[in-house]
Amino acid sequence: MKAIAIRQYGGPEVVEYTDLPDPKVGPDSVLVQVRAAGVNPVDWKLREGWLDGILDAHFPLVMGWDVAGVVRAVGGAVTEFAPGDEVIGYVRKDAAEHGTYAELVSAPVRTLARKPAALDWAQAGGLPLAGLTAYQSLVRALRIRSGETVLVHAAAGGVGHLAVQIAGSLGARVIGTAGERNHAYLRELGAEPVAHGPGLAERVRALAPGGVDAALDLVGGDAVETSAALVADPARIASVADFGVVARGGHYVWARPDAEDLTALARLADEGRLTVTVASAFPLAQAASAQALNAEGRTRGKIVLLVD
Repeated sequence: MKAIAIRQYGGPEVVEYTDLPDPKVGPDSVLVQVRAAGVNPVDWKLREGWLDGILDAHFPLVMGWDVAGVVRAVGGAVTEFAPGDEVIGYVRKDAAEHGTYAELVSAPVRTLARKPAALDWAQAGGLPLAGLTAYQSLVRALRIRSGETVLVHAAAGGVGHLAVQIAGSLGARVIGTAGERNHAYLRELGAEPVAHGPGLAERVRALAPGGVDAALDLVGGDAVETSAALVADPARIASVADFGVVARGGHYVWARPDAEDLTALARLADEGRLTVTVASAFPLAQAASAQALNAEGRTRGKIVLLVD
């Protein structure tokens, strides 16, 4: 199969478009023919060795944890899926080696759900990791309820634009930070936009004089500190970018593969309450360019790889 692999940690120069053996399919896994794979910051951070302290890496290492594709074969113990099923998945395993930047990936069934019919392949490929991060932050960690006001930092990004929609589906009022060029976009998603940067707390209080009920930090920097000035209960602050939130009494969120949560996201998409904005779609061979664009951190929505 064709795949994007690295043979050592490093910059874009270590990325190879190469031939590798087809993956084996374990008893609890299915073989997925990849149609699209989302590009996430964790992908290039893994490439550069940032995760070496927490994940064993085996080279050649195929990057990528997001997938949308078609089941081609199933393991002997699998009853959940059959060949021909269209699926999405957050295929994070215990070690980094067999990722989704490839024509084929072996995916444990615990990482998969059925693809929402309302999303095309590119959109579906961009949903799993970003969608689970948003969903598990808002539903599992912050326990957002109808009528509450939620502040989402970096609301126009890959996770942020999904968080805005998920919070809205829960009945929450959403205030989202973004640059001026993305304010109209946030309004389309249902959020009230505010400019990020110095004076953010005052701008949020102009919209919500009593502060907000909960805050989700997707950018780092001083976002947690600003959130603490706006949220009465520090347990209602979550961050995916600043582990220091835990010392303040909040939640640090690293998305987990979860078939039930993925299914909930797919249901929201099919109900018309959640869509994925695809900022750019690259062919698999141009994965290095896709990662470079992702690393700039200014993309509206998601970047994906398309696999023929």
